Amino acid sequence: MTYAVKEMFLTLQGEGVRAGRRAVFIRFAGCNLWSGREKDRMTAVCQFCDTDFVGTDGDGGGKFIDAAALACAVAEKWGEGARDRYTVLTGGEPMLQIDDALIDALHMLGFEIAIESNGTLPVHPGVDWICISPKAGSAVVQRSGDELKLVWPQPGSDVADMETWQFDNWLVQPLDDSNRVANTQAAVDFVMERPRWRLTLQGHKYLGLR
Repeated sequence: MTYAVKEMFLTLQGEGVRAGRRAVFIRFAGCNLWSGREKDRMTAVCQFCDTDFVGTDGDGGGKFIDAAALACAVAEKWGEGARDRYTVLTGGEPMLQIDDALIDALHMLGFEIAIESNGTLPVHPGVDWICISPKAGSAVVQRSGDELKLVWPQPGSDVADMETWQFDNWLVQPLDDSNRVANTQAAVDFVMERPRWRLTLQGHKYLGLR
């Protein structure tokens, strides 16, 4: 299988329970909830995405001929040191491309594997840390994992249904658009009303990281 990667980079995890952890991010091209083209945004299931996942022309991106080639590129981005290797599979929607071969290749090189997915496709059982960010109007099938990260406000979200799912951590993240201040207050109010949930911020943006 050929893997289409928009970009790949070494950074610090900016969101969620593992914020601050050193990681190689692999941003896979393509998504099943939006084409990535602005002309399609208003008719897409997910209309608020702030990420460019179209093509393979980003820094560290490209088409990798097999799992071994991609895993080796991830190891090169990590640099020296074989301990505590950590990679985050994101997109777009990474589960459109993740398969046995890639999971095995990354594990063979000592990487712990995390994923950030919209949950509309089952996550590969070999993934070590599952973060699901549900989008209103989509059919979420992956209803268990390590983190549920709800971008808020998001009209149409069935929060009561989400609270029947099986996650270890429940996170609310303010929607990053022109209404950031109001959205942050809405997320704070959400957590104050529902103490199971915790607030998470996009720390990498505040720090100027990718």
